[in-house]
Amino acid sequence: MVVDLYPSRNSTEVQLMERKDPIIHGSSEQDGPLSKADLLSYEEKGYILFETFFSSDDVIMMKEELQQEMENNKYNHQDDVIREPESDEIRSVFEVHKRNDFMKRLSQDRRLVSIAQQLLGSQVYMTQSRINFKPGFKGKEFYWHSDFETWHVEDGMPRMRAVSCSIILTDNYEHNGPLMLIPGSHKWFVSCAGQTPKDNFKQSLKKQELGVPDHDSLKWLVDQAGGQIDRATGPAGSVLFFECNTMHGSSGNMSPFPRSNVFFVYNSIENKLTQPFSGGKPRPEFLANRQQIKPIEPQENDMTKQTVQLT
Repeated sequence: MVVDLYPSRNSTEVQLMERKDPIIHGSSEQDGPLSKADLLSYEEKGYILFETFFSSDDVIMMKEELQQEMENNKYNHQDDVIREPESDEIRSVFEVHKRNDFMKRLSQDRRLVSIAQQLLGSQVYMTQSRINFKPGFKGKEFYWHSDFETWHVEDGMPRMRAVSCSIILTDNYEHNGPLMLIPGSHKWFVSCAGQTPKDNFKQSLKKQELGVPDHDSLKWLVDQAGGQIDRATGPAGSVLFFECNTMHGSSGNMSPFPRSNVFFVYNSIENKLTQPFSGGKPRPEFLANRQQIKPIEPQENDMTKQTVQLT
């Protein structure tokens, strides 16, 4: 039986507890492309942003694939295509690494996978992938949350040993609803109040209302960060890696500028999903991969040319 080290949604009380897992899992600068300074920054903040990781030509190709996926799913109303809560516009398309050969190759790109392996100290597999689109003027907000809290409670992810990789395909400004992150918040786990209803994902992917921290806990986390909230702003082609327990969210997009990204979640092969700690049934495969799990074999990707020099 797997011990629940991070109980949540099993009480009416909120609890803040210290993280019980390492942040960098036994790796050093000799184990991948990240420098000692990169690793220290990630360990302290819970995320690291590389601007212009991909070239403008790379971004054009990725945006074309994203638009093609959006068009292919225009009339798809299955659960794996998420639409804006007050319109029929597509917000997310899940499992793109399985449905799109370009995205599959991109998810296996050696430059991305080697960073994930270095951070997690092991081989990795893809536990979730998606493309996100936040349209101008009407893209809705997404409230503060830790991905790990949901993945632990609803998917059975045992430990904090996963990392999200967001490839930014449109310029991210302060005003078009960029991702916001609380630095250092990954060092604490917010055990949330409430219980998880059946098929909660159908509502939470449009507007998350369970598994979100209370105001006091959020204020405490921001206070610990010296009052700082960072925004993942940067040009198209930038790449953000953020730790699975980092508290993050995004505001609505009232600007005319849309925001889109490709999103890969790399999980340690030593951290495979178990039964959900909520006691409920597992969420669908498109949200939490369980079938035919095997380590990603990093590939040299000749579709793209790297422009970034990791420090």
